[in-house]
Amino acid sequence: MLMDALSEKAEHKVVLSSRVRGERARWLQMGVENARQALAARLGSQAGMQRRLHLLQQMLELDEAPRRIECFDISHSQGEGTVASCVVFDPEGPRKSDYRRFNISDITPGDDYAAMEQALLRRYTRLKKEDAVLPELLLIDGGKGQVSSAQKVMEELQISEILLVGVSKGPERRAGMEILHIPSQQRELDLPPDSPALHLVQQIRDEAHRFAITGHRQRRAKARNVSPLEGIPGVGPRRRQQLLKHFGGMQEVARAGVEDLGKVAGISHDLAQKIYDTFHG
Repeated sequence: MLMDALSEKAEHKVVLSSRVRGERARWLQMGVENARQALAARLGSQAGMQRRLHLLQQMLELDEAPRRIECFDISHSQGEGTVASCVVFDPEGPRKSDYRRFNISDITPGDDYAAMEQALLRRYTRLKKEDAVLPELLLIDGGKGQVSSAQKVMEELQISEILLVGVSKGPERRAGMEILHIPSQQRELDLPPDSPALHLVQQIRDEAHRFAITGHRQRRAKARNVSPLEGIPGVGPRRRQQLLKHFGGMQEVARAGVEDLGKVAGISHDLAQKIYDTFHG
């Protein structure tokens, strides 16, 4: 194919030849063999994925194997830095370019149901607005409460073509003991621990969990690194720098009185009072 393209460009026949010898030949052979093994592994992985999808189709009583699966999870630390994750799988495995995170706000800290509802509403409102592809299967990490939140969103957005399935850890919260909640079929499914279909659900659920935790940790770290001075009207980057330089650090700024704060260039008495109140109010 390359020779044909070059020949057409040059308007005469082009012949490519390679005479790699010695050490370079061995490296080339090793590269070809590694590529062959990688291709075989990928094809084998895809075949395994197809098999698990078809088994999942049978277990969930779907007309055909799902071509797109989305899974949501929520992560926070005692209500702080709540993040929802959405991971996407297709017949080739995880589709990481379609992964999304949602920073959750304006809810009661620790309310996982409200967090799930907000994330789903934002996700599927946008997909409907953009006329984007919807998943055939939506997995929710959680039991009946989380599933009810998801049902509420689907009904509000008038989305009926997605099969909603909750994935709870079961009474002993052990891997392999998961229970699938399928509200549209009014049943719960308890798959055997060695089921390839269950393994696929676990893989997707665990990926959503990993993605949510990573996002939560990043959000929490960012929030904890924000200077208290950044939230004070009238204290911009230059004045923050002047305060830190004058007092030698944030702790010293926090300990300073109104009069001391007012001695810094550009800090009026009223602004000094605001700064003091931020640390002592």
